[in-house]
Amino acid sequence: QVQLVESGGGLVQAGDSLTLSCAASGRTFSSLRMGWFRQATGKEREFVAAFGWSTDNTYYADSVKGRLTIARDNTKNTVYLQMNSLKPADTAVYYCVVRSGAAFSPSPRSVDYWGQGTLVTVSS
Repeated sequence: QVQLVESGGGLVQAGDSLTLSCAASGRTFSSLRMGWFRQATGKEREFVAAFGWSTDNTYYADSVKGRLTIARDNTKNTVYLQMNSLKPADTAVYYCVVRSGAAFSPSPRSVDYWGQGTLVTVSS
């Protein structure tokens, strides 16, 4: 069993930056395939960013490429989502996840564990 606790959400203005953190426990962190999903009100949960087999291997949704960056610190058992140039369309609850499977998939069905979520609101 893996426990995930997100933090760092809040209310910001368009163009601002924000960093989300997710602390993981319960399994060897360095072996976990970490990622982030988000869900806006009235919309389905969608993939945002994830690591592949190594920290050099990352995946991003087209809508966030160049603005959001996933990072991890294995010494702190923590994964981050650095968000720059935020837009109102980025408003959502952001979920830290642990993915399953050998191959990358952006589907929520590829997720083994979900955090409780942290709300990011971007005002125009």
